[in-house]
Formats: sequence, C-alpha cells, structure tokens
Amino acid sequence: MRIGLLGTGPWAEMAHAPALHEHAELEFVGVWGRRTEAAKQLADRFGTRAYDDVDALFADVDAVAVALPPAVQAELAVRAARAGCHLLLDKPLATTVGQGQAVVDAVQEAGVASVVFFTSRFLPETEAWITEQAAVGGWFTAHAQWLGSLFGGDSDSPFANSPWRREKGALWDVGPHALSVLLPVLGDARRVVAAAPGPGDTVHLVLDHAGGASSTLTLSLSAPTAASCAAAELRGEAGVSVLPQSAEGPVAALGHAADALLAAARTGRPHACDAAFGQRVTEILVEAQALLDGAAD
Repeated sequence: MRIGLLGTGPWAEMAHAPALHEHAELEFVGVWGRRTEAAKQLADRFGTRAYDDVDALFADVDAVAVALPPAVQAELAVRAARAGCHLLLDKPLATTVGQGQAVVDAVQEAGVASVVFFTSRFLPETEAWITEQAAVGGWFTAHAQWLGSLFGGDSDSPFANSPWRREKGALWDVGPHALSVLLPVLGDARRVVAAAPGPGDTVHLVLDHAGGASSTLTLSLSAPTAASCAAAELRGEAGVSVLPQSAEGPVAALGHAADALLAAARTGRPHACDAAFGQRVTEILVEAQALLDGAAD
C-alpha cells in the first residue's frame, strides 16, 4: 500500500513517520504539511518526498495517515476519502458532530477503509484484555484515570504548547483513550450523567452504559509528572480486573493500526475503531463538553 503522511509536528515526527517508514507492507511515498520547510525536513529524514500540494499527494497514494489537529484532520480526511484514499486517522476524529459525520459520510460514499488510532486499542496486551472482559460481562462499574502532565509545572513535553490541546484540554486529548477502552467492554454510553471540572484542565465524568454499568472517568493534562497514569479498573460479578500495561510504544502501536487498515482495505470489513466509532466518541465528548459549559455559565 502506498501511503502519505499529513502533518509535520512532534507526533508526526516521533510516531507516524517512523511507523510508516518501518512497516514492511507500506511504501512511504511522501509528506505534506502546513509548514513547507518542516515537511521537507521530515521527508529528508525518512528518505521520502515533500509535497507542496496535498491533492497531488492524494493522487499518488492509496492511503494517508493524519497527524494534525482534529479540526484540520476532519476537513482533509473528507478530501482524501473523496480522492479514493484509505484513512489512518488520529483521535479525536473531530471536535464537532458535524465535522465527524462529514468524515463518516465521505468514507461510506467513497468505499474506503478507515482506522482511528486510539493507542490502547492497538497494543496487544490491552486489546486482548478488552476482548476478554467484554466476553466476561456482568460488570457493575468501572473507573478510568488518564492523567497526563503536559500542563504541569515540571513538564518538558513537546506537546505542551499544542494550540488545540491548550484550547480543548484533557477531555478531548485523553478522553478518547479512556472511552476507547470502556465502550467495547461496558457498551455504548446511553448518556453522560455528569461532568465536573477539577484542577487545571481536569474533568470528571460519570457515564451510564447500555450494558447496565456505570463508569467514572478522571481526565487531566495538568497532573504532576509523578501522578501521571493511564489506568482502568472494572468491578462486577467476576470480581476486579485491571487494565494491563504494555511494553510497546506508539511506533509499534501505529504499526498495528496500519496492519488493521491494510486488513480492512483488503477484506472490506470495517475495523472496530473505524471512523464511525471515532464519530461516536466525538458525540460523547460533545455531550460532556455541553455539560461542562453549562456548569460554567
């Protein structure tokens, strides 16, 4: 599969470009970015071509991987799908329901494959755990904590100055990760029961799930580094089950996501983390954001 990369920021540089370059079944054709010089530098580093015209890149590839802010991603994903490109997207799919639905519609109309990269869903240990717990059933409640330290005083993260993360906060950055773990185990969220702010950009959510369980989520990018974690705990008829940690990093996980895109393109069978699932996550985040905004008025 011939694939191009949209984006030149830290995530594109440290995760996407290495994953595409190393994958045995992908031909890394080129890079397009909103900053021409950055696209050239990234392309030179990985021995590929920098494109000035994104439509020219679409014409030269079978698929695109996207490492851009969600609002920019949604617009370009629609254009790429209409050009016949399969889509390896990042979370969140979009920041409005309308943007996300436009991507879903474009994917369906063009008949292309789509995969949204929720990191935990493409780590073998965590994906196996999710599958096992979904099969067990009988869960009563769950608690997920995704605590990052991007905005902590001791942070040296290259993502700390990301404008969209500064604007949208933890709900939109790490919230999708937590939802990607809980929804396949507990069922869809029938509603967001409550959403409350905490320190910094911290958000606390309570969800009511279709399977009958409730869950609580604590999300933050403002935690001290020593408090950072990505954790989930289930409690139910089978007892207690805790999300395992993985030894693999984002490059390997993106490689697995590329495998999923290849399989979906070859078979025509949608992956569980396709654009439609990404859109459902967006809808839940929009509902939670509305409750937060209402509480602040």
